[in-house]
Amino acid sequence: MEEEKLTQEIFQKMAHLCSRSEQCSPDLIKKIRELGGNSFITQLILERLEKENYLNDQRFVTTYVRDKFKINKWGRVKMHYYLKMKGLNEELIQSGFNEINNEEYIELLIKTMKEKARSIRITDKYEKMGQVIRFAQGRGFEPGLIHRYLHQVIS
Repeated sequence: MEEEKLTQEIFQKMAHLCSRSEQCSPDLIKKIRELGGNSFITQLILERLEKENYLNDQRFVTTYVRDKFKINKWGRVKMHYYLKMKGLNEELIQSGFNEINNEEYIELLIKTMKEKARSIRITDKYEKMGQVIRFAQGRGFEPGLIHRYLHQVIS
């Protein structure tokens, strides 16, 4: 009886958390364990959350990618790294990247590099290029794309 009460209490907390913002199952597993749930309770709660549509890893990845792209202006490399760190599988991550329109992605890369290039006061072309490249890589854009469009930014 005590286990049922604990399971219900943890479920309520997780359902409330999921209703406020998208969550992924690896994060919820950690939180359930912190609240004292064993592996059996964890599995029961996750199944119920998925069944009642509180939890959906695909929806989480899609939302995460869309938000990080539109709001934070991150590239795929950085998003991929953070999603991998959460413990999500490669297929989910790659399907989330389908949310990003390739033309918009390249436009964002060029815009980001142009803004950075304008803010740099160094006159040496190669130092300026190096700073722009490092900045764009720090934002998570692929090195191949950065080098392909660098000539449009710095002439």
